[in-house]
Amino acid sequence: MQLAARLVVKSAEIMGAERLIPISFAHLDACFYTGQAHVDFVRFLIENGASLAVETWTNNGVVSLADPGLRPRVEDPEMVEGAATLMHLYERLGTRPTWTCAPYQLPGGPKLGDHIAVGESNAVSYYNSVVGARTNKYGDYLDVACALTGLAPDAGLHRDEGRHAELHIDTTALPEQWRREDIFAHLIGHHAGRLSGRRVPVISGLFPDTPSFALKAISSAAASSGGVELWHAVGVTPEAPELASVFDTGDMHRVSAEDLARAHRDLSTAADGPLDAVALGTPHFGLVEFEALVRLFDGRKVKAGLPMLVSTSRGVREMARARGWIERLQASGVEVPVDVCTYHSPRVRGLTGRVMTNAAKWAYYAPGMLGVEVAFGSLKECVESAIRGEVWRDPALWTNA
Repeated sequence: MQLAARLVVKSAEIMGAERLIPISFAHLDACFYTGQAHVDFVRFLIENGASLAVETWTNNGVVSLADPGLRPRVEDPEMVEGAATLMHLYERLGTRPTWTCAPYQLPGGPKLGDHIAVGESNAVSYYNSVVGARTNKYGDYLDVACALTGLAPDAGLHRDEGRHAELHIDTTALPEQWRREDIFAHLIGHHAGRLSGRRVPVISGLFPDTPSFALKAISSAAASSGGVELWHAVGVTPEAPELASVFDTGDMHRVSAEDLARAHRDLSTAADGPLDAVALGTPHFGLVEFEALVRLFDGRKVKAGLPMLVSTSRGVREMARARGWIERLQASGVEVPVDVCTYHSPRVRGLTGRVMTNAAKWAYYAPGMLGVEVAFGSLKECVESAIRGEVWRDPALWTNA
């Protein structure tokens, strides 16, 4: 506990915080294995009787405890075994084993104004932006230290002055129909991240009824391409009922059709053609997305021999199973793995060659992580392409684009 306290205090000194503040919740990224030090750290905590001070949930792991064969041991024995050991140790520490990069899709969790400590990038962005909770991006071990002490530095996005927008991104010149397409959220998120870097942007032109899965896509894409930890949407997110609430002076950018076309090119490293796999669910698929996926398949089947994986959390999969959707998707040839995201190395079985995805985060990271080529598209395009076995483009999206 002294080690944890020293880590929090040192981070406060570095950030220029004058005090520590209590937190009510933590979501740990340190359970995601990248080396033996991760195991040594949590084992040291357990051996010395450490206990968590707040409700603490876990990010996804490198392996799936529910489906150990998803990442075959032969791919990287040390990584696969170490990752499973790490996940079991965090369960022993007393975390709630949610194993998801999208904890905000589960019941419970933080609310508007709560101070929390979160490590996973898209969850940091979503909790700050859409929920209106307050967290900085807490790196591995510091996230655990905050959970053990129940404290965080009073700095950065915990403070009102840190949450003011520095860049206004105006999408109102784009056609309304396009702004309602699911692919738009991923493209504008990617573009916003590129423009913002680590600045806080505010986006105008989103609709008040923008669904949570679209806000998730923006959060994830902006955090990947630019490191955005907080963004606002006028009339949509809780701290921005109007533009003046979060923005007075700063840079302004009006989004054009060419901006979105450029984002699409950034995320599509492969030419259209025959597919080797389809990967959805980065961040993890939510319940509304499963409903849409079942409706799009409508009983049709993935082309024989083509892997299609839709990653999600255990909690969401059980909710989808209770509605009969998982069985219907499996009958269509869709796999629904839990506990993992599929863009990370070592490779998940079946993900090679040209892979199609609707997730900007997957498209951004997978070429470097897995050495695959990516075809990026809407959810409808991914489903139709999986059925055909080759990339299909939606004329309704692109004819006049």
